[in-house]
Amino acid sequence: MTDHAYLTWLYVPGDRPAVVAKALDSGADVVLVDLEDAVAPDRKAYALDATAELLADKHEVPVHVRVNALDGPLAEQEIRRLTPLPGLDALRLPKVNSPDDIARVLDWAVEVPSLYALLESALGIEHAYTIADHPCVHGIALGEADLRAELGVTDAAGLAWPRGRAVIAARAARLPPPPQSVYPDVRDSKGLARSCAEGRALGFLGRTAIHPRQLPVIEEAFLPTDREVTAAREIVRAAAANAGALALPDGRFVDAAVVADARRVLTLTQRRPS
Repeated sequence: MTDHAYLTWLYVPGDRPAVVAKALDSGADVVLVDLEDAVAPDRKAYALDATAELLADKHEVPVHVRVNALDGPLAEQEIRRLTPLPGLDALRLPKVNSPDDIARVLDWAVEVPSLYALLESALGIEHAYTIADHPCVHGIALGEADLRAELGVTDAAGLAWPRGRAVIAARAARLPPPPQSVYPDVRDSKGLARSCAEGRALGFLGRTAIHPRQLPVIEEAFLPTDREVTAAREIVRAAAANAGALALPDGRFVDAAVVADARRVLTLTQRRPS
């Protein structure tokens, strides 16, 4: 499965190995082992030890690890210890403010990992494209809780520009569309579904979750509809018969970007129940 087909990322605390083990069987596309916010300060060392033990072996489900703040005392040790391990598929980097933060991570890494950058500050949003365009960055996402706090935003409307900026930066750098940030109320499935629909309309694809019960809601929200599948098949068939830009029978003009999006839709279609 490519990054373009990922819809669900499940956060789990690194200091709870039993919960991590369950997450690997949860159906999430990616398991995000968190060493940062989900782990109390006095549990950080244990979380790192437990995560290193987990990553001693490769897993069928991709495992990403969110390390601690890059300007703090823990990230360097975590990155040096985890990057040589065979079970690590990627690092998720908190509060990335510029490409300089990526360079710092690469200086610490024993082996060059795939990197996913979280944009959680005004400066990170300003540098969104230069971060996304780094060759080791495989994806970006917003960290909306910290961003809200820094900006003093009290209404979702205040995040409209940063959200659009993240989507545009990712696509300009030829990365997959970013996933949405977590929906914090794990009991509010209807609210989660509405929020996912709003995010999808803005260009996000998939979402990070903090509880397994959120996974099916997220997946359903981002799977293509029957109408979208029919349209995508028509576009791909037309593209196979004609090189370059083309017009469909109904008069719609289709170029390479539209064809690429149609192929992404058909990739996601493979996830739909038969």
